[in-house]
Amino acid sequence: MESSSCKSKTNPGARWTMRVVSGGSAEMPKKIQRTLKADKREKLEDWLALLPQWKSSHYDVVVGVLSARNNHELRNVIRSTWLKHLVQHPALSQRVLVKFIIGAHGCEVPVEDREDPYSCKLLNITNPVLNQEIEAFSLLEDTSSGLSEDRIVSVSFRVLYPIVITSLGVFYDVNDVGFQRNITVKLYQAEQEEALFIARFSPPSCGVQVNKLWYKPVEQFILPEAGEGALPHEFMEGVEGVAGGFLYTIQEGDALLKNLHSRPRRLLDHISNLHEEDALLKEESSLYDDIVFVDVVDTYRNVPAKLLNFYKWTVETTGFDLLLKTDDDCYIDLEAVFNRIALKNLDGPNFWWGKLNWAVDRTGKWQELEYPSPAYPAFACGSGYVITRDIVHWLAGNSGRLKTYQGEDVSMGIWMAAIGPKRYQDSLWLCEKTCETGMLSSPQYSPQELTQLWKLKELCGDPCRCEARG
Repeated sequence: MESSSCKSKTNPGARWTMRVVSGGSAEMPKKIQRTLKADKREKLEDWLALLPQWKSSHYDVVVGVLSARNNHELRNVIRSTWLKHLVQHPALSQRVLVKFIIGAHGCEVPVEDREDPYSCKLLNITNPVLNQEIEAFSLLEDTSSGLSEDRIVSVSFRVLYPIVITSLGVFYDVNDVGFQRNITVKLYQAEQEEALFIARFSPPSCGVQVNKLWYKPVEQFILPEAGEGALPHEFMEGVEGVAGGFLYTIQEGDALLKNLHSRPRRLLDHISNLHEEDALLKEESSLYDDIVFVDVVDTYRNVPAKLLNFYKWTVETTGFDLLLKTDDDCYIDLEAVFNRIALKNLDGPNFWWGKLNWAVDRTGKWQELEYPSPAYPAFACGSGYVITRDIVHWLAGNSGRLKTYQGEDVSMGIWMAAIGPKRYQDSLWLCEKTCETGMLSSPQYSPQELTQLWKLKELCGDPCRCEARG
């Protein structure tokens, strides 16, 4: 992680200047005196380079660009497009600080061996049972005593390796005398209204009992890896039973065994690749001096923690007024941002400027498992938003107590609900990969697309109004 060896004890918003005076009245640190005596021909500029903490460290805007460790190409495209334009801009170059935010640690679990590509959790399969039916869920021996006829639950699950569903089951405990009423059990794919399977249990047709569940066969169906489902149940009359589970077999068991046997070799290769990646990142950081390494394992699920660590770094090392967060696959127009700040008269403390939207997503990359409500508090989409210094200080100061959710944008919305900032809604912070006149940001571009979009901006001023766009 980048850090400063000298932290200001004064107002973080104070502007710093330094004056070098010739003569013997000013005391210099002994280390610097020795350096000057060793080489009096050293230029003053080189000497000052030893003191980066003395130079001006206040900026109107700090830009934090969330970036994955292996996204070298995207970072280089940014350095050659909007960041290069910023550095060469006579008015903005001294007003803006841009840093890429990267996790200091790579995930030590190869992607092929993780539960999903967004986390760093090992797919914990060790001794798979092949070529026979397996119970998805089991109940403890004394479970039945705690279940009554009016206690009903549903079961949600996630598939970590492809399986074939063979039977649906339901728990029923009336002293083993069989069903007294009709019960229907359905298995749904997450977020789908149509049931994948249906099994009906009735007094004359109870199915087969295995341990504490009754099962009925269903048409066999493959549930793919990363599939998600739920087992609620319905009653034609009365209320009895608890939705139980299903029987399944492992699909492509031989391929699974082969994958598990090759895991040790794959792990060694992956660790070697991580060391190479560390070396490349160290070289990149030394060359460009625009990366902040935060003490986080760099995965998508850890992006909220990356952001909180960057907030801490910012308040500890830099004076600033506003902070703009974006991603490394986003188009950003900083000139338009500054113009809009002036146009909308965005001033004062405690405000949040972005495009606020969206509900909870229960599946896929943006799956939310921790937040129970069907809708999030308002949050700004992640392609770009701006918050004030006091909000950044609050987030940094409370980072150890703030719970992280599935993404940094929704986490921000939940965190912001605690302090209630003034919200400035602005549709020019785009949430989708589209091109709109005057846009401040737009996400999800490849390196080639970002390069082309910036060429259009340089050609026409506004890439979305450029005839060369075709």
